[in-house]
Amino acid sequence: MIHINDLKNGMSIKHDGQIFLILDFLHVKPGKGPAFMRLKLKNMRTGATIEKTFNTNIKFEQAMISKEEMQFLYANNNDYCFMNMKTYEQVMIDKEQIENEIKFLKEGLNVNVIFYEGELLGMQLPEKITYVVKETQEATKGNTVNNANKEAILENDLKVKVPMFVKNGDQVIVSTRTGEYDSRV
Repeated sequence: MIHINDLKNGMSIKHDGQIFLILDFLHVKPGKGPAFMRLKLKNMRTGATIEKTFNTNIKFEQAMISKEEMQFLYANNNDYCFMNMKTYEQVMIDKEQIENEIKFLKEGLNVNVIFYEGELLGMQLPEKITYVVKETQEATKGNTVNNANKEAILENDLKVKVPMFVKNGDQVIVSTRTGEYDSRV
């Protein structure tokens, strides 16, 4: 059991039968009354983010989650095949479990798959991923307004806004947090 004063960002805990990831915490000492902790928690099963307030005398059970490095191999209808990089075991993950991450997947991409006691909780993508531009329009001469962007379709069919100088075949880096163009390789 973990005392509430020992919690840190990034820890995983069990509360009310659910598994939560601690995103942020704040220790509050009001002028009157007892101190309390305000936690920002992410439900690892549903992805919902909530804020809860707890007394400072409560204890939580730590949820021992494991992260396995896996490589995305291919998609087959609603199933996505990943291979464990240590054991070479292949795992099929249903589309509904990773629907937010699907748009960033490409063959050969290494990701961390998160498990709790054998139950799949989610997936952690790299912060930035490099893609090849499959299709984009050529820049028109004279169209050089500040921050002029155009749409590009990447190798995994992801559509992003890129600067005018990016051409077909260029490699670009996309942030998985925002889904936006970051830089050119």
